[in-house]
Amino acid sequence: MPIAKAQPADPALEAQVFWLKYRKELLALLAIALVAISVLTGYRVYRERRETAASAMFGLAGTANEYLQVINRYGDTPAAAAAYLLLANIQRDERKFSEANATLQTFVDKFPQHELVSTARMAMAANLESLGKQEEALAMYQLVASTDAGSFNAPHALLTQARILQAKNQIEDARRICETIMTKYRDSYAAIEAARLLRMLKPSGSQNSSIGATPSLSATPVMPAPTASIPPGPRP
Repeated sequence: MPIAKAQPADPALEAQVFWLKYRKELLALLAIALVAISVLTGYRVYRERRETAASAMFGLAGTANEYLQVINRYGDTPAAAAAYLLLANIQRDERKFSEANATLQTFVDKFPQHELVSTARMAMAANLESLGKQEEALAMYQLVASTDAGSFNAPHALLTQARILQAKNQIEDARRICETIMTKYRDSYAAIEAARLLRMLKPSGSQNSSIGATPSLSATPVMPAPTASIPPGPRP
């Protein structure tokens, strides 16, 4: 008996069957996608308008209170990040070093990926120095040099460490940091300053050796130069 050949499937018919079978689910997915697109578009428009308003408000600010208003109203915008930095600068100029560091720490916490985080930490370290907290300042400079080694602040943080260590008479540690700067950041201005500082930092044993050294004396006594004797001439 001849075998009946299978009839080829009709794609249009299969699509219609699939649609009739799952049309509720497909319509629900389509509605969700449309809502998500609308929400994302609306949020993007909202963010753009918010950032525009924040930038306009920041452009008119110039006092500590005005920068605080930008921060309180638009705290998650780039304008607010800049406002934190300028507010801290005003507080430092007013010698409110602790308040300035609190402002900078808030900036670091809220904007940890900001390109000026290392700059903010350098300012915090300088404020700690102004408060006489040398150990805390040294730790902050070490943090900058270790966590932001590729930033432009890293060699300057190392150089300031060396100067603090010099003041604490930790000469060997200061020399080691200077050598690190000259090796790792040889093309930076800090390398020039490190070389200059290194020439001033004498090794710990150099002063003792120079004090204990005595001038060497020759074992051979110095004899006076012989004088030629003139024989007496004949008497007339």
